Amino acid sequence: MNKGKLIVFSAPSGSGKTTIVKYLLGKDDLNLEFSISAASRKPRGEEVNGKDYYFISIEEFKKHIKNQDFIEWEEVYRDNFYGTLKSEVERIWALGKNVIFDIDVAGGLRIKNKFPEQTLAVFVKPPSIDELKIRLKKRSTESDDKINMRIAKASVELATAPQFDKIIKNYDLDFAKVEAYELVKAFLNDDSDY
Repeated sequence: MNKGKLIVFSAPSGSGKTTIVKYLLGKDDLNLEFSISAASRKPRGEEVNGKDYYFISIEEFKKHIKNQDFIEWEEVYRDNFYGTLKSEVERIWALGKNVIFDIDVAGGLRIKNKFPEQTLAVFVKPPSIDELKIRLKKRSTESDDKINMRIAKASVELATAPQFDKIIKNYDLDFAKVEAYELVKAFLNDDSDY
């Protein structure tokens, strides 16, 4: 596995990374394809299997771990596994495209450490923890307990930001999108200024 470039976007839930990644996927000149993660949880809202995630059972997930089918994986919450299948990255590289990830902080750093020369790892920083809480509540997809778990995790995740290649401060979403585009474009063009 050593073919294309890997673009990692990581952040605490509610920071805007998914919106930024969707924006970048709409930029044809970047030649990006979204890496669909595997997840052992049930779909939320209007999520679709094979588009948003590969939804698999806990047993299947553990079998893939045993077979070393993942580039990275993590038990994010108890019995709640997420991971990137090697076959997914190989599928995208076979299309001649660069892989873009919308992934949790731990997973993003694992990819960066495994493929340091091929990876641009970007951390999307929210304006504040309070703003994160507001954004998560607006989603209306999770209980207060789940939101509080995500907020507690966000404080730990924010401390990892310096380990990433670049940090985008998402105070203004439109500005953050443009900044992300410029970073990715420079990296793909092997511009040492990214």
